[in-house]
Amino acid sequence: MKAVVLAAGEGKRMRPLTATRPKEMLPIANKPILEHLLAEFKKAGVAEFVFVVGYHDETVRDYFGDGRKWAVGIEYVTQQEPHGTAHAVQMVGERIDENFLLVNGDIIVTAPDIDKLLSKKPPALCLIEAEDAKETGAVRVKGKRVTMIMEKAETPPSPLVNAGLYFLDKRIFAAISKTGESVRGEYELTDALQLLIDEGTPVSYERLDHWLHVSYPWDLLTANETLLSTSAGGNLGEVEAGATIKGPVSIGRGTTVRAGSYIVGPVIIGENCEIGPNCYIRPSTAIGSGCHIGAAVEVKNSIIMRGTKLPHHNYVGDSIVGEDCNFGAGAKIANLRLDKEEIAVAGIETKRRKLGAVIGDKVEIGINVSIDVGSLIGDHSFIGPGEVVNGIILPNSRIFG
Repeated sequence: MKAVVLAAGEGKRMRPLTATRPKEMLPIANKPILEHLLAEFKKAGVAEFVFVVGYHDETVRDYFGDGRKWAVGIEYVTQQEPHGTAHAVQMVGERIDENFLLVNGDIIVTAPDIDKLLSKKPPALCLIEAEDAKETGAVRVKGKRVTMIMEKAETPPSPLVNAGLYFLDKRIFAAISKTGESVRGEYELTDALQLLIDEGTPVSYERLDHWLHVSYPWDLLTANETLLSTSAGGNLGEVEAGATIKGPVSIGRGTTVRAGSYIVGPVIIGENCEIGPNCYIRPSTAIGSGCHIGAAVEVKNSIIMRGTKLPHHNYVGDSIVGEDCNFGAGAKIANLRLDKEEIAVAGIETKRRKLGAVIGDKVEIGINVSIDVGSLIGDHSFIGPGEVVNGIILPNSRIFG
């Protein structure tokens, strides 16, 4: 059994975080989405993978290599141009000689759900109920069969949506060869599946019990909170006397937690970090390897990616901060509107009352900078001392008074 993993897309809605990496490599609980997915497939007994890569494919190849680190085998197929999911699947046809699993690389599913899907006769797909079925493939079912799949329908036929996990056989390749371009100018797998349905092929389904999917940057915070909630914690670093650790806190090798630090789990801290002295790290926070969280710094419900420095008198709440960023002393991020209303970002309702900033990689932030709720700051930007930042800051910006 092989699993084909679709990981070639850019994930434009995840900007600025995907300016330097594909969406599938964004970290949740200090591991890329794709690594969480691989681990669950391995638990289900799958040991051979084909990764379809494209946008910033080097980040996937460099991280996973041939899969040896995870005791699996990984092959790569490069989709040079984003012509759609059906085109991506067609590209792996020569590498498939039996039934196979197919999964979108930007979701996380669990091994028990994969096992349930494998008990079906292919073709079969997984479904989940959604609050808004307009943004994905809405599905109509009758009995145990799928009767209709509509991609991004204005009037969805039901609240059930395609979850992006399939069990297929070689008939899908013949269907793809007969599938034309969609209204979005792509060759879509759902159109090929609908063609099979229209030709009389029974397509069954399985409802998922657990499913994590991220569409926008703030969805990472929800996913991070969910995954950390099951963490058992564990200390592989050094915790000085006078530091307080409460609840499940994972501390990586080479990390030092200095006296006066107060950490309340669930929290995960990577390797070779410098934590404290006298900082406060609150629940549902993930701190990547090589980070510095210094004196009088408070971090809450945030994702801080590797190599980022918050060294002096900083507050970061409900935020996502990219790799190798640096905060000057006193730089702070607001995470709550004064009127306590829900926060919108670039006209998109986040349905969150608390949301700080989303900051790309290698952003330099000067002393005493104030960053407003819902701000997006592009990678490689430079924010001068004392500036007040809000809205969308484009990559490579230079902001001075």
